[in-house]
Amino acid sequence: MLKGFKDFLMRGNVVDLAVAVVIGTAFTAIVTAFTTSLIKPLIASLGSTETKGLGFYIRSGKEDTYLDFSNVINAAINFVIVAAVVYFVLVLPIQKIQERRKRGEEAGPSEPTDVELLIEIRDLLANRQQTTPVQNTAPDRRGPAI
Repeated sequence: MLKGFKDFLMRGNVVDLAVAVVIGTAFTAIVTAFTTSLIKPLIASLGSTETKGLGFYIRSGKEDTYLDFSNVINAAINFVIVAAVVYFVLVLPIQKIQERRKRGEEAGPSEPTDVELLIEIRDLLANRQQTTPVQNTAPDRRGPAI
């Protein structure tokens, strides 16, 4: 059971996934800071001067009723940036590596199986015995059997 677990952990997919999660989490913080600090103010500047940005109040005078479209657009831009980086930094290079490996695995001359090798050895031994029979002409020097 532990060997199976070790094999599972040592598989390339699990290690790659762990690295991707750690890098993705760190990169998401950078992208969120970028979109919150730079993109969101630009989007919010498109709104009127009476509101906090690109949005409106459902009930005036209640802060909780503000529909902030800039946050939604900000989240969408955040997602697109993270998805693009994951695709171009992780997915695309891995696909290229796999294509190269497949090209290197083209079928070459096939190796004979164990059974084919044993049949060949048997046939060679049979041919050898037929062409040069071995004769035992030496006297038996072991002595009498007890």
